[in-house]
Amino acid sequence: MLPTPTHMPQLDELSAIIAQNTSDDGVLETSIPRLSLIRFSRQTEPCQTLQHPALCIVVQGSKQVMLADEIYVYGPAKHLVVSVDLPVTGQIIEATPEKPYLCMRLDLDLPALGEMFMEITPATGEPAGGCSKGVCLADSSPQFLDSALRLLRLLASPEDIAYLAPLAERELMYRLLRGPQAHKVRRMLMPDSRLQQVTRAITWIRQNYAAPFSIEQVAAEARMSPSSLHQHFRDVTAMSPLQYQKQLRLQEARRLILTSAVDAATAAQRVGYDSPSQFSREYRRLFGAPPIQDVARLRQEPERFAEA
Repeated sequence: MLPTPTHMPQLDELSAIIAQNTSDDGVLETSIPRLSLIRFSRQTEPCQTLQHPALCIVVQGSKQVMLADEIYVYGPAKHLVVSVDLPVTGQIIEATPEKPYLCMRLDLDLPALGEMFMEITPATGEPAGGCSKGVCLADSSPQFLDSALRLLRLLASPEDIAYLAPLAERELMYRLLRGPQAHKVRRMLMPDSRLQQVTRAITWIRQNYAAPFSIEQVAAEARMSPSSLHQHFRDVTAMSPLQYQKQLRLQEARRLILTSAVDAATAAQRVGYDSPSQFSREYRRLFGAPPIQDVARLRQEPERFAEA
């Protein structure tokens, strides 16, 4: 879906607000809880990160997100919903100094969204199926963008944020739950859904990623059979539980090397690797270079690999 004339007034104002509040490239936390503004004036290199549950609305430029081998490309007429913690690769693919990439990201308050889900009656004719993935791409209607605008306009009146931001956020979440892709969003909130079971498995792996585990152990935590866990975990994350663990280990090792001034061997050991050579091979496969070279280029040009 491309922007239409009915989208343009909202997109123009959203772009203006984000541009006014972001003087430099990067991710800026705002005074509105869980809301960040993102600006980049050039394309970025692929950046591997752990994406937490969030709503991302691009208002200018475009971005692609890769989940394992699946690619999601979105721009001003679409928004991305991430419902579980996912290791993804993000890259800004359309941005210039004259027309930078501009985006708003709202980290999801899943308990509050779940309460709304229980209160709202599904629209007549709403499909019963849904998106099994932890990532869903949806069209942004003019009404949806209007709701986003009401939230961003509060940046100009800080005294109103404490009282009005929760109402504006609630309206935006309502639009999310009643939009054309509502069945996909609702699926992630159903208390007994497969997605919720996989979420329990993901939470356990994140808490225990540095230790060896068996599929049977994770399945018990998720209250699923091992075969069911393997199938539905891959449906949601596009990877197996062991592949998910590996991505968490490597991303944490990269963070340790960058921020804690530890060497690659120490980082590998801390995240659970017994073999430094295996760690180096898998690190290079994920990040495109051995640890020393990768960290050197990150420090030399951090803006080219920034999370966006």
